[in-house]
Amino acid sequence: MSYLDTLKKSPDLVSPGISACQGCGAELILRRVLQVAGPNSIFAIPPGCMAGAGVVGWNYANGQKTPVHITLLDNTAAFLSGLSRIYEKKGRPDVNLVALAGDGATADCGFQSLSAAAERGEKMLYLCYDNEGYMNTGYQRSSTTTRGSKTSTTPAGTVLQGKQQQQKYVPLIMAMHGIEYCATASPSHMKDFIEKVEKGLAASKKGFAYIHVFSPCPTGWSFSSSQSIEIARKAVQSNLFPLWEMSSGKLTLTANPKPLPIAEFVQGIGKFKGLSPQVLEEIQVVVQHRYAILQKLAD
Repeated sequence: MSYLDTLKKSPDLVSPGISACQGCGAELILRRVLQVAGPNSIFAIPPGCMAGAGVVGWNYANGQKTPVHITLLDNTAAFLSGLSRIYEKKGRPDVNLVALAGDGATADCGFQSLSAAAERGEKMLYLCYDNEGYMNTGYQRSSTTTRGSKTSTTPAGTVLQGKQQQQKYVPLIMAMHGIEYCATASPSHMKDFIEKVEKGLAASKKGFAYIHVFSPCPTGWSFSSSQSIEIARKAVQSNLFPLWEMSSGKLTLTANPKPLPIAEFVQGIGKFKGLSPQVLEEIQVVVQHRYAILQKLAD
């Protein structure tokens, strides 16, 4: 069945009226993951945009049509570890156990429990929607925020020019745990995204699966809500967010574009406004170096 057939035949398991921002990448990610996982699923979503906007809903009603737990910011993978073992004991390994967490709850606060669950090979699919910051509380920088980004804690001015550090590349860190399946995905490449979620769910029946998804944020990044998919596509085309997967120890690049320069990617994104040529060049060097590593691993 093609990915279009999957989406056509699968019901939308999120209520029509949720309070996510217009053009929110994370809302699209939540809806599509739920369509693929289906109603026989239990989700764990820590505090963040999708806990507040995607799960709570209106009038204290659940915005999501499957069981969902709002975990703590730092224990999502630990919570699902326990749930996984409970359902194994009950003789119900068919239930899909899925985490959907932001980059703060994944790369920062929750990394200890994430890494530990991956090392133990706990049976779950963990997805990170990476909007490069703590958006639900006013956009503070996280460790996955791109160098030079203007956030509420890394202002751009005469003294500092946005975030001073390069971003932590979490997907490759997770792949090096030797897990069942690891991939990157983007809402701009929906066929690739759906296929990877299907593979991740299948792998989660054997052990730990992880997918890192690019999630552009119009509100925090300061761009028009109509540009979300275009910006996500440019992130892939520029190799700022390369698409790949690793299974059985083999890394495969699932997109190999003729790369756009980073200077073209940042155009029209408010958080990058006024970047100096030096900072742009620093970002470009890191992007090229990281992609070269991925190409060597793929070879």
